[in-house]
Amino acid sequence: MAPSAQSHSHRSTTKGTQKGFKSRKATKGALKEIAKGKLADLSHRKTPHQQMMSKFDRRNQNKQKQLNKHKEHLRETNVFAGRDGAPRIVAVIPLCEDGDSAAAVRLLSGSLDIEAEVPEEGLLRTEIDRFKQKVQYIVLKRDLVACLDAGRVADFVIFILSPDQDVDALGELIIRSVESQGLSTLMTVVQGLDKVEPAKRRPQVLASLKSYVTHFHPDQEKVHNLDSRQECANLMRSLCTTTPKGVRWREDRSWMLVDDVQWPENEQENVVLTGVVRGKGLKADRLVQVGDWGDFQIEKITAAPLTSKKRRQDEMTVDESDTENVLDTPTEDQDDTAELAPEAIMMDDDIDATMSVATSDKRGVLLDDHHYFSDDETHLPVKPKRLPKGTSAYQAAWYLGDNFSDSGSDYEDVDEQGDLSMGKPALPQDGVEGFAPREPTEFAPTEYAKSEMFLDPTPDDEAEAEQLAAFRNRNVDEAEDDREFPDEIELHPHVLARERLLKYRGLKSLRESHWEEAEDRAYEPEDWRRLLQVPDYKSTRSQVTREALIGGVPAGTRVHIHLRNVPTSLRSSYNPSRPLNLFSLLRHEHKRAVLNFNFTLSSDYTTAVKSKQEMIMQCGPRRFVISPLFSQGGNTSNDVHKFDRFLHPGQSTVATFVAPMTWGSVPTLFFKRNIATEENPSPLPLTLLGTGTSMAPSSSRVIAKRIILTGHPYKIHKKLVTIRYMFFNREDVEWFKALQLWTKRGRSGFIKESLGTHGYFKATFDGKINPQDSVGVSLYKRMWPRNARVWNPEEVLAGEGDVVMEVDTEGGVAV
Repeated sequence: MAPSAQSHSHRSTTKGTQKGFKSRKATKGALKEIAKGKLADLSHRKTPHQQMMSKFDRRNQNKQKQLNKHKEHLRETNVFAGRDGAPRIVAVIPLCEDGDSAAAVRLLSGSLDIEAEVPEEGLLRTEIDRFKQKVQYIVLKRDLVACLDAGRVADFVIFILSPDQDVDALGELIIRSVESQGLSTLMTVVQGLDKVEPAKRRPQVLASLKSYVTHFHPDQEKVHNLDSRQECANLMRSLCTTTPKGVRWREDRSWMLVDDVQWPENEQENVVLTGVVRGKGLKADRLVQVGDWGDFQIEKITAAPLTSKKRRQDEMTVDESDTENVLDTPTEDQDDTAELAPEAIMMDDDIDATMSVATSDKRGVLLDDHHYFSDDETHLPVKPKRLPKGTSAYQAAWYLGDNFSDSGSDYEDVDEQGDLSMGKPALPQDGVEGFAPREPTEFAPTEYAKSEMFLDPTPDDEAEAEQLAAFRNRNVDEAEDDREFPDEIELHPHVLARERLLKYRGLKSLRESHWEEAEDRAYEPEDWRRLLQVPDYKSTRSQVTREALIGGVPAGTRVHIHLRNVPTSLRSSYNPSRPLNLFSLLRHEHKRAVLNFNFTLSSDYTTAVKSKQEMIMQCGPRRFVISPLFSQGGNTSNDVHKFDRFLHPGQSTVATFVAPMTWGSVPTLFFKRNIATEENPSPLPLTLLGTGTSMAPSSSRVIAKRIILTGHPYKIHKKLVTIRYMFFNREDVEWFKALQLWTKRGRSGFIKESLGTHGYFKATFDGKINPQDSVGVSLYKRMWPRNARVWNPEEVLAGEGDVVMEVDTEGGVAV
């Protein structure tokens, strides 16, 4: 047997490993390998030794962080500390029909052996000596407005659930509304759990209630049982020791819960509100918003300390009623109650511009910033003269005509206005490159193929007219019609489009074309120029909020606030059992401006909302009745945004109206009023349409309403198309001749010439169009937002059927 072949290889002499670098200090490469790609935020450190922190430094750093956090905690809870500290405000809200807020407060107070007379509805202030704290309860019924008023000034909100009854529609409305406006620390309790039999079902009921609450508030860890004295005591411990989360928009202002209202004997005296200042320092120079009463000026702020038993014994000889400690009085910088700027602020040139626009005659439809195809030729460039070469502009003025031969080479064409083709938009009749095409003459034939002879069509017979009238009078759902045919309208044959669409203009690009505002001066509202305008919103907001940090009566002080010019008619509508709150307004927050709000429709509301529909809006401490305009959001180069006729479910929009402005991003609620019907005799008082957030106010934001006129191809010859049913007379075709045509399949073109007297016209497109395609033209008109009014809860409000809607008074039928 042959020996097996054995492989043999020599030792490689080219793959020897290098000896390691021996050094007592690590290199940069070694440090990178040790770090294994981890990057520490130590970019300001240079050497490797500086990149390592010793154990002592780490311990010192942690100690500093702990001290800073402790100082911040003390600053937050300092308002509740001491004998004269502010009480912790607790709002008790029942969510079910069998919920009893007064009984819940009795159980909580009884767990700490505190006896107090609890009202069925109203305020209750108790002192808890065990925890050296004071608690002020707001005992509420199932009233949506009262729950909202209490929730926005409460440090703690307690929701009461029932083991027997489910939370109904009103309870869910209260949950969503209180949460959406800004909610501080939330506690959840169940009332009457011991009545559940057998007893082994009670843990299951408790778990079911916790699952329901965590659907709305996932951070809820426990549902407390009010029938257990131990759990009530634990809940009171949490109320007295927990630092409330607070509400961001509320903490930027000064606010308070009104404990008492003193009405004067005559109108010359001031109304006095008593309460404890919370939030920022209260200043007498700023206006205050009191509930739904309105905005008022402060006459003065005086101290109103509570007299305890010990202090009363020590100060028996002092008559405190005769001494008044004035804490703050208004200065020359006090805000006035004027909502609009004075009329003298309107400049003379603005008035002249308005008069000139209103009296000038339009010479064709406005496309971007120019009127094309005018009836006269005053807007066209001056025809160039034939002048000798080297003629100056001064010498050219002495040549009156061209009564000389132009066969010589000494003459040249001189344009007195310069080169108009550079830097200015080309006229539509200038063709593809912007130059005017040759007109057909006997020496220069037409560029288009010769089509069939056009015969003016005969009017429709009576049967077709009846069918068309029946089609226009059909009952259609406007929301579904807007979703299927957005912005499309149909002109009536007997309505002149030039008159009906006088306010409309054309735009080459909705997002980029310049909007000529001078054309809108004749149609703008009377007080438009007197509204507040904020050029730099971010810097102004920062300046106003920083101003509120300094001065004023400090938080935690119990004060009397004397208000000027409060109508005595409010005394009859004031109910002491309902919570009344006071908010200090920041500078300029009482002035009217064009407000924009990001509006998101609620997922529970499945019906489309029409623009300009009347609704109730709550933004921070104020409520208004508004009829907002809906428009598309986003940032555009020309600040022009398309108007939305409807807000469909699952969509969001920007709601615009005129109202007193609010600084910062404040959560906003939008409600719709309900009326009783035969099918639903006792509906909910309000329906939550959606929520929103305030945006920067802007009067230069243009809301453009778009309408689309559609036509049908009648004859097609390559790129030359005869179109009908877009217009119904020759004058309308000539007026809108400058607008660009488009088809739903992406083709674009222009009107070439009018045919006959029934609105037929020829058009050229950039490609051959489909016979089934429809041709459209877009027109835009600026929409002006409407004024909001203050909501009065006592007024008899109209229902949805009486809501003021947009009425098409211009004629025509929506397609």
